[in-house]
Amino acid sequence: MTYKIGWFSTGRDKAARDLLRVVQKSIDEGKIRNARIAFVFSNRQRGENRESDRFFQLVEKLGLNLICFSSRKFDPDLRKKKIGSWRLLYDEEIMKRIDKFGVDLIVLAGYMLILGEKICRRYPIINLHPALPNGPKGTWQQVIWNLIEEEAEQTGAMIHLVTPELDAGPPLTYCSFPIRGGKFDILWQKMREKLKEKTLREIKEKEGEEEPLFKEIRKEEARRELPLIVHTLKLLSEGKIRIGKGRVEEGGLCVNEEVEEEIKSDETGEPGL
Repeated sequence: MTYKIGWFSTGRDKAARDLLRVVQKSIDEGKIRNARIAFVFSNRQRGENRESDRFFQLVEKLGLNLICFSSRKFDPDLRKKKIGSWRLLYDEEIMKRIDKFGVDLIVLAGYMLILGEKICRRYPIINLHPALPNGPKGTWQQVIWNLIEEEAEQTGAMIHLVTPELDAGPPLTYCSFPIRGGKFDILWQKMREKLKEKTLREIKEKEGEEEPLFKEIRKEEARRELPLIVHTLKLLSEGKIRIGKGRVEEGGLCVNEEVEEEIKSDETGEPGL
C-alpha cells in the first residue's frame, strides 16, 4: 500500500527546491520505500515571486501535482482585521483543494504560514524545527541567537507533529551535535571578546547572519536537515513510527547515527542509508 504524502511549501528560496528535489530522489531510488508525493501545495501563485516561480517549475519537472492558492489575494481586508478568522477560512479553502488526494501525511517544507486548529486536527502534519526537543522556539535565526545568548553546549534539529501551538508538538525524531570543542571554541572566544565592547543586540544588528559563530552553528545544523527529513519519512512509510490523533507512537527517536552516516555518504560518494 502506497504511503501518500502531501507537500506544503511557499517555495521562497533554493532551500525549498533542494528539499523537494532530495526527497523525491530518495523516493525514486527506494530510500523512502512505498511512498509518493501526491501533491505540492503553495500559498503563492505564479507571478507573485521569482523564487516561487522557480519552485513551481521544479514541481512540474518532477511530474508532481501542483496546487497554488494565493494567501496574499485571499480576503486581504479580513486578514488585516482578524487574522484568526482569516486563517480558519483560508485553511477551509485549502482543505477543499486537497481532501480528494487522501494523503497519509502532510509535510511542511518551508511553508511560511501558521496553520489553524481545524486543519491540524484533520491531517497528521509534520514540520522541521531547527532545535532539540524542549529547545528554543521560533525561526532558525531566533534559535541560533538564543543559543548564543544562553552559551549552549549543544543543539540539533527535530521533526515534530504540528499542533495549533507553535513549535510545541511532540517530536518524531531528532538529531544533536555539540557546539563546543574544536573550531567552536575559537569562535566562542571571539564572541566573548566582542561582548566586552558591544551588546549581543548590537552584534546582531551589525553582523547579522555573517557573524562567524552564528554562521558555523547554522552550517552544521543545515547539514543535518535533509538527512533527518529523509530518514524520518523512511521510518513513517515503513510503519516504524506511527502518528495517532494528536500523538506520536514509537516517536521521540534520536537518529544521530543514521544522520551522520548519511552525511558521510554524501561527502564520500559511498552508499548510505
